[in-house]
Amino acid sequence: MTSRPAAAPSAAFPSAPRVIAAIGGIYVAQSVIGGVTFTGLPAVLRSAGLSLGEIGLIFLTVLPWSFKFLWAPAVERYRLPPGRPHRSRAVVAIGGAIAAGALALAGLFGPAALGPLVVCLVVAAFATATVDIACDGYAVESLSERHRGWGNAAQVGGAYLGSAIGGGLFLVLVDNVGWGPAAWAMCGVLVALGALFVFGRDGRPAVPADARRPSLLAALKQPEVRAGLALTALFVAGQKWILLVMGPFLVDAGLGLSTIGVLNGVGATGAGLLGALMGGVVVRRFGAERMAVAALGLQCALAAALAACALFDVRDPWLLGAIVVANSAVMALGFVALYARLMGYASPAQAGVDFTLFQCMDGVVSLIGWYLAGYLADSFGYTASFALATGVALLASATLPILFARADRSVAAAAA
Repeated sequence: MTSRPAAAPSAAFPSAPRVIAAIGGIYVAQSVIGGVTFTGLPAVLRSAGLSLGEIGLIFLTVLPWSFKFLWAPAVERYRLPPGRPHRSRAVVAIGGAIAAGALALAGLFGPAALGPLVVCLVVAAFATATVDIACDGYAVESLSERHRGWGNAAQVGGAYLGSAIGGGLFLVLVDNVGWGPAAWAMCGVLVALGALFVFGRDGRPAVPADARRPSLLAALKQPEVRAGLALTALFVAGQKWILLVMGPFLVDAGLGLSTIGVLNGVGATGAGLLGALMGGVVVRRFGAERMAVAALGLQCALAAALAACALFDVRDPWLLGAIVVANSAVMALGFVALYARLMGYASPAQAGVDFTLFQCMDGVVSLIGWYLAGYLADSFGYTASFALATGVALLASATLPILFARADRSVAAAAA
């Protein structure tokens, strides 16, 4: 239980299947761009001969996701005008159009034009980050508590499916038809997926005329939000720090782009979707805290396995593929557990702001980790990079129970 305001009566909630389908389409669409940027593009650039240092410029596209909390209150104030209907669909339509246009423009540049390419992807990231503010707020507002598990599965599962399209199918297309057609195909996917939300029915009542003004200060005053920020930082550090160098590592291990694309698009996606679905079941049965800690423990073992492969120059594609697939399943399960708790920390009065703060903490920690991992891999080799990820995951798995206990005490004190 939390001190959050009571939700609207069940009659006020729109159809759960319709909401889940709509937000699922948006989560898939925004993850297509993420997959192109963080999974597909590093492998393409490495294949073109660029150094890991140059590939590290991609981290600039994380900035909008890391700092979107700065404009989240403005988005929420536009989306939730007092006394008037929600404007969630308008935010999604405008942001989606900008993202699709930026990706279409990126198709005009080849991988060698890294500067203009990164600019296009930063614009696309800014647009999709803004859309995400509205989509997350809409999800928290529109789903009753008993349906939030499925909404969370749509978020995590949609992220894996979108990453598979952007990091898997995109690589296969680049390898067979070239950069431009592959980028334009991804643009078409974005438009099709966004239409599910934009042309659907909102179903939410008008915003109360006396609704409070969304703000960062109101969010940070809540102990639930502060506890959620600490939990997010620790968990993400343990889960994500091996992602940036995994693609280049597979290329240097001798795997071709098509092989990596199929591996990401079929194996990793299937495992991620299965992990997300399993996460919804096991979190309900065993609790979010227990499953989050278990996921971090498994992540530690997988990072150690990658470090051993790098140290002993293991190039067996079946073994490397198995590690990649298992990593996707573990990450999906872990993030279902984490975000199931975080959804309960977000206030329905400004859900987009509160949830955005959690995601920005995710982005900032990822940014730091990706920089360190890329620097270590470029300077000292992949073994050092994966060893760092192993140590961080081990520390996080040992510390997370303490933070969960502190968060529970904060929530209980706020509810008293």
